[in-house]
Amino acid sequence: MTNFITVTAVVYVVLVAALYVFQRNIMYFPDTSVPSPVHSGVPEMQPVTLETEDGLKLLAWYRAVEGQPVVVYFHGNAGNIGDRGFKVRPYLDAGFGVLLVSYRGYGGNRGSPTEEGLYADGRAALDFLKAQGVAPERTVIYGESLGTGVAVQMASELGPENPVAALVLEAPLTSMDDVAAHHYPYVPARWLIKDHFDSAAKIAGVNTPVLIIHGDRDRTIPIKFGRMLFEAAVEPKESRWLEGGDHNDLYDFGAAEVVIEFVRRLGGGG
Repeated sequence: MTNFITVTAVVYVVLVAALYVFQRNIMYFPDTSVPSPVHSGVPEMQPVTLETEDGLKLLAWYRAVEGQPVVVYFHGNAGNIGDRGFKVRPYLDAGFGVLLVSYRGYGGNRGSPTEEGLYADGRAALDFLKAQGVAPERTVIYGESLGTGVAVQMASELGPENPVAALVLEAPLTSMDDVAAHHYPYVPARWLIKDHFDSAAKIAGVNTPVLIIHGDRDRTIPIKFGRMLFEAAVEPKESRWLEGGDHNDLYDFGAAEVVIEFVRRLGGGG
C-alpha cells in the first residue's frame, strides 16, 4: 500500500509539472503556414504589416471602406487568419472594413505566443488603424474564443476617454484560470497558469457597447463563462445565447447576422 501511494504521488507530481511546463503547447495551436486571402475566400483583402512594440513584423489582412466601421478581428488559439476568411466574409459583404489580425508564431510570423505578446500584437493592430486615419468611433473590436481576452484588453486600454464603437465577444472566457480549472479539476490549475487573460477583472472598465454571443452546447468554453462575463460588463450591453451552438459553429446559428445588425444599430454600416 505504501508503494502504491508513493507511486501515485510521484505520477501526480510529474503530471502537474508537465502541465505547468508545457501549458503553452496546450493553450496555443498555431498553423505556421503563410495563408492567402484569395485561397481563403477574401480576395479583396490586402496583406499588410503590423509592427509591434517589441520589434516584430506581423502579417495581417486589411480592407478599408470609406466612412464605414472597421471590424478588428482577433481570432482564437488555433490555426491562422486563413481559417477565418469565411467568418469575416459577411462583414465585407455588409460593406464594413476588416482588419484580420495574425499573432506572433501564427501564419508565418516570427515569435512565440504569450499573453503579453498577444497584447502587443493587438496594440500594433490598433496603431496601424490609427495610422490609416480610422477613428476609434469607427472601430469595432471583435474577439473569438481566446481572442476575446485580447479584445477586452485592447478595449480596456483605450479607456473611457477614447472608446471604440463596439466590443463584440464570441464564445468568451472570463479568464484562462477559470477555463483551466474547469477542464483540469484534479490539479491546482489556477496556481499553474502563466497566461491569465483575465477579462472578468477588466470588462467593467470598458466604456463601449458590448455584445456577447455564446452557444449553449459549448464544451470548450462553457456558456456559464459567457454569462458571467456579461454580468460583469456595464451597460450598454447585449447578449445572444444561441440554442444548439457549440464552440466553433456559431456562424451556422446566425452569429454574423447578429453582429451586423448590432453594428448597424449603433450607427455604422448604413
